[in-house]
This record gives sequence, structure tokens and C-alpha cells, in this order.
Amino acid sequence: MSLSMKGYRVISIDVPQVWNHHEWIHSFEKFLDSMNIHHVHICGTSLGGFLAQIFAQYRPRRVKSLVLSNTFLETHKFAAAMPWSPLVSWTPSFLLKRYLLTGIRDGPHEPFIADSVDFVVGQVETLSREDLSSRLILNVNVASVGSLSLPDSFITIMDTNDYSAVPRQLKDQVNERYSSAKRAVLRTGGDFPFLSRPDEVNLYLQLHLRRVGVEPRPDLVQGFTRDGSSGSSNDHEDGNSFDDHPKDDGDRSSGSDGRKTEHSESGPPNSDGLVPTSIVLGMVSSALHVSLCACS
Repeated sequence: MSLSMKGYRVISIDVPQVWNHHEWIHSFEKFLDSMNIHHVHICGTSLGGFLAQIFAQYRPRRVKSLVLSNTFLETHKFAAAMPWSPLVSWTPSFLLKRYLLTGIRDGPHEPFIADSVDFVVGQVETLSREDLSSRLILNVNVASVGSLSLPDSFITIMDTNDYSAVPRQLKDQVNERYSSAKRAVLRTGGDFPFLSRPDEVNLYLQLHLRRVGVEPRPDLVQGFTRDGSSGSSNDHEDGNSFDDHPKDDGDRSSGSDGRKTEHSESGPPNSDGLVPTSIVLGMVSSALHVSLCACS
């Protein structure tokens, strides 16, 4: 809602019931086609970050940039930790939920992190057995991200520095793969920084979108107040500075190519029919958290 009110077009989605990564690619592409969205900027957390990279690998012309948070490049480690994965489709719902929730760290949390965990636990309780099975299968189907045509300068890696369900070794592999990507480090935030640290996450998303040429359209937002602020972040950036604009090849910036996009849910189109180019997608997964962010 914060980004919508600033003039970015925002879409939040859930992972559909798909059973392999190719089904996910086709499903997400059909979703984009149905909304007449041609190009996207995707932000994914955990499994969502992995699925975002897979989509960027197989549909490179549609993905303009990536923001990856607490994510990984391959699923072999998760598959090895779940030898009973062939039985997922026959496993009772309560056992699947118990397995998912064991991935959330026990013990005392900061208040905002505790609230985010409580919210996610409540969301897990609403998922059907088929939804739970699908997300677990996506997390353990053996696969890895191949080479991306997207330059590192159009990728931001945003990790929490305290703990997450994704092992540090796997997060380090992401940093090594995209060695020239921009870094944004949240000192705390746990597994769900988009819930526990929304102001900082929104700020980094805005900095990322600005870097890749996407500007908000506050003039299209009804009731928008121009003196609104997304808040300040006390966290630091690791590695490359957000102030350094990437060298564009002239075709990477979705905000400057003159294409018309769909009407924004955050406000009516202007007389030219143009709308804000940014779309932020949020998905919940496993395991549990797949948050996706995109732009047309």
C-alpha cells in the first residue's frame, strides 16, 4: 500500500498450485499475459527469489530487473533434507503444516519480528493440503538456476543479517553468482523482512527501481499527499552503492520505452492512458514465504 500511494503500480500474488518449475513459468507467464503486462521487475524472498530467477532464466525478455532476498540458487540441499518428498501428495494437512512451521526459528523475537511470525503462522493455517503440497514440492524438486542474461547491475540482493531458514552457505552462493549486484543488508528482520521491516524494504525497493529507470507516477494516485515519506533506514548497504546508476543499454529501463501499460489499481489513468510502470508482487511460500515484486 505504501508503494501504491507513491505512484507505483502494485500487484500482490500467491503461488498457484503447480507441481514443477516449468509449470510455474507457464502459469506466471499466463498471468502476466492475462493482465497485458509485458515486462516485469521481480522481487522474491526465499522460494520466491528462486522462482523469480528461474522465470528470468527462461523468459529473459520479460524480466527487467530482480530484487532477491534470503534466497538460493539450487534446491539440492532442501531435497536431501526431505527424503519423504515423494509422499507429500498423500501426507495429511496437519503434518505438512507442522513440517513447514518447524522451519521458523523458536525463541524470543523482537516485537515486529514476532508479529510477522504470528501473521505467517496464521496464513499457513488457511492453506489447503494441495497448496501446502505444491509449495513443498517446488522447494524440493531438484533444480538449479542457470546463467541469466540480466546484467548484475540490474539485480539487488537484500538479505537479513540475523537469521533465516535459508542457510548462510546458500545465500553466499547467490552473492558469489551476482558479484557485481547491489547489496542491501538489513541488520535484523528474520525470515520475513517484508513484514517485519516494511519501511526499510520499501525504501530499498524504491532505490532499486530508481536505479533501473522506473519512476513513480504520484499524479495518477487519488488522494496522494506529496509530503509523504517512506521512512528512513538505519541499515547499511554492503558492496556497491545505490547512488551509482547502472549503465543502461537503452532497452533495460521500463520507464522510458514509451509503452502503455494496464490501468493501475492505485489510481486512474491520465488522459494519455498511461499508468505507473511499477508492480510489486507478493507471494507466500515455504517454504512458506515467496514474495514477488514486478513491473510492467
